[in-house]
Amino acid sequence: MLVLVNHLPVLPEVLLLLGACVLMIFDLYAKDEGRRASFALAQLILLACAAATLFILWVNGGRSLLLFDRSFLSDAMSGVLKLVAYGAVSAALAYSRRYLLDRGLLRGEFLTLLLFALLGMMVMISANSFLTLYLGLELLSLCLYALVALNRDSAASTEAAMKYFVLGALASGLLLYGISMIYGATGTLVISDIAARATSLAAESSSSRMLLVFGLVFLVSGLAFKLGLVPFHMWIPDVYQGASTAVTLVIGTAPKLAAFAMAMRLLVGGLPALSVDWQQMLAILAVLSMAIGNLTAIAQTNLKRMLAYSTIAHMGFMLLGLMSGVVGGNRLSAVDAYGAAMFYTIVYVLMSLGAFGVLLLLSRAGFECERLEDVKGLNRRDPWLAFLMLVLMFSMAGVPPTAGFYAKFAVLSAAVQAGQIAIAVTAVVFSLIGAFYYLRVVKLMYFDDPAQGVSAVGQRGGARLLLSANGLSLLLIGILPQTLMYVCLQAIQYSYAR
Repeated sequence: MLVLVNHLPVLPEVLLLLGACVLMIFDLYAKDEGRRASFALAQLILLACAAATLFILWVNGGRSLLLFDRSFLSDAMSGVLKLVAYGAVSAALAYSRRYLLDRGLLRGEFLTLLLFALLGMMVMISANSFLTLYLGLELLSLCLYALVALNRDSAASTEAAMKYFVLGALASGLLLYGISMIYGATGTLVISDIAARATSLAAESSSSRMLLVFGLVFLVSGLAFKLGLVPFHMWIPDVYQGASTAVTLVIGTAPKLAAFAMAMRLLVGGLPALSVDWQQMLAILAVLSMAIGNLTAIAQTNLKRMLAYSTIAHMGFMLLGLMSGVVGGNRLSAVDAYGAAMFYTIVYVLMSLGAFGVLLLLSRAGFECERLEDVKGLNRRDPWLAFLMLVLMFSMAGVPPTAGFYAKFAVLSAAVQAGQIAIAVTAVVFSLIGAFYYLRVVKLMYFDDPAQGVSAVGQRGGARLLLSANGLSLLLIGILPQTLMYVCLQAIQYSYAR
């Protein structure tokens, strides 16, 4: 890794920070209630950040660069995850615009908080210090708390924001406690230095190693909360249901990329010497999440709660890749496993974007599409949206030839190659159980009569075209997954080559 004085690699973060501040001031003078100019400015800011990130990736040529006293890391993995995050936030804005406008929520506060939340994700993705990681995490969390509570007239939104805030503060406390223990054992906050010192401490049967393991427990607990893993999942169903659908879309997509990066930085980058310990923890979290997520989702009648428990199960599947990476010490197999986990996370973000996008396009002023009854007979009312939802549900269930099938196949293959046969078989069983509630949605759309009072068709316009591209991309990636998988494998190899 090169330590730089040149600050060019932080250009995307600087552009986003300046753009969010300009947007906040610009919106004060905006006269248009539709916020067309503010909306366009937000999209231009995201486009500028994406261009800057691509330029930095091209200039760096895959090298890992350290800045700000080695607390900020610019590498291939951070570049790819940031690009996907820009796309997810841009799509969230496009899907949400009409929904927010109908409810009087399309204000400068929403746009500004969303951009600052993205800035927090970017800081987390590039963190090479516990301090930087925690600052990014808190920036993201505080923005999400405010977004959930943005609809002040809704008691459900206010309640969800309070639950999210209280439990989020508890998780931050756990994370800080773990950080303090690891700092006490290693004497540094820089993740790359922690890796070197933890290696020497792990070889000793000393109190310092015991302190490291205790700190690891608290770190994994804080990480599990951010990923929504059992038993730290209690906030997800209530927040998904209580928040407006536009905010639920934001919470369920891009932050998962930052949480994945956080897991890679902390566990793979910082504590590889304790891989046996954290793999066992991740195995327990993965099995519990797949079991409770899939079984509880069957009983849900609210689509947003169903997708919340679906998220818990999907994050359990993603852990299969993370927990399979270091077993045996084979670097190539580790790259394959972490690449599969990264691939799964990106595919999940695309699936979640599309699923909540369909709900947003089917909603209208005075009507929220969030119950199972609301999608009954959708094929008769809007055949194209029904087809897109079918593709999304099949992908989430892991039905070929969708991207979800290949993503599950990749992480299961990694688990099998690592010798985790029992966990892989368990994952397949719970995946089959989970297919029930996805296929139930398809059955309601194609075989049931439409419910009375439900919107005739979904919204038209650019958001519909983007949703079509979103859904069809899952088919394309499922049929031709090599390109995206190659990008993920190369990003991991360049970032974590030993």
